[in-house]
Amino acid sequence: MTVRDALNSALDEEMSADPKVFVMGEEVGEYQGAYKITKGLLDKYGPERVVDTPITEAGFTGIGVGAAYHGLRPVIEFMTFNFSMQAIDHIINSAAKSNYMSAGQISVPIVFRGPNGAAAGVGAQHSQCYAAWFGSCPGLKVLAPYSSEDARGLLKAAIRDPDPVVFLENELLYGESFPISAEALDSSFALPIGKAKIEREGKDVTIVTYSKMVGYSIQAAEILSKEGISAEVINLRSIRPLDRPAINASVRKTNRLITVEEGFPQHGVGAEICASVVEESFEYLDAPVERISGADVPMPYAANLERMAVPQVEDIVRAAKRACFRSS
Repeated sequence: MTVRDALNSALDEEMSADPKVFVMGEEVGEYQGAYKITKGLLDKYGPERVVDTPITEAGFTGIGVGAAYHGLRPVIEFMTFNFSMQAIDHIINSAAKSNYMSAGQISVPIVFRGPNGAAAGVGAQHSQCYAAWFGSCPGLKVLAPYSSEDARGLLKAAIRDPDPVVFLENELLYGESFPISAEALDSSFALPIGKAKIEREGKDVTIVTYSKMVGYSIQAAEILSKEGISAEVINLRSIRPLDRPAINASVRKTNRLITVEEGFPQHGVGAEICASVVEESFEYLDAPVERISGADVPMPYAANLERMAVPQVEDIVRAAKRACFRSS
């Protein structure tokens, strides 16, 4: 199943199961979604539950948060998460803080979803990763699926959750196909929020990553295995809450840590993971922790520079070799 179909089927089933769920955003209805994630939903559920909006993120995000205050379950689509900056006041101040500020009287069951991070050839303003931005805010849950099973199980969990969830997809993964279990195809299926998945077991070095970089890390682990290095790959799935126990348990087994992300290096997700391991498992480390991230520059438009600005498989391989004192 493709990631696109996994997301579409999850939305369809949750809308079918709960009449309070509705979708709102630019091009979600008549056009079937900018990336066809909402394909077929307008015909099935009608314009009251699949709402096309003008190009006004601040407007429709605010409407969505207000609807959530009143007990509906909106799924707000951003055509790209870069456009969520138009609406960040509603996400942070109106959605994330209301439950706490109302002493639990107001719950805000809303999902903000759309493609996040670098795509290809779309320049600096459309290529940012927002995992660290939203991951630093108490009151939000932040999810970043990799595979079709991740996408399906986490989106269902996000829609059912009583709190606001930022759901960070990746445009370049939409068309990728992944094997999917019979269990994941059941309409009641959902993945737990806050639990990482060990994608590949290993004993020499831990690679912690999320979203598209999980695929790169698995490729790197396969290359490393041919050179006698057994890498454990952890797919975070959830950026906030972060599965610190799983990360630290793996590092205590392998004694080495590498983090991989597409976002900027400073104050990034990898920085938080490294801090957690240094705080909780420092005495288990046999080598310095390493962060692999996007370059500390706005994303270049030129294809050759763009490739240099995001992590590649060979970067992960080199870092793992350094950690294992096997540098070539």
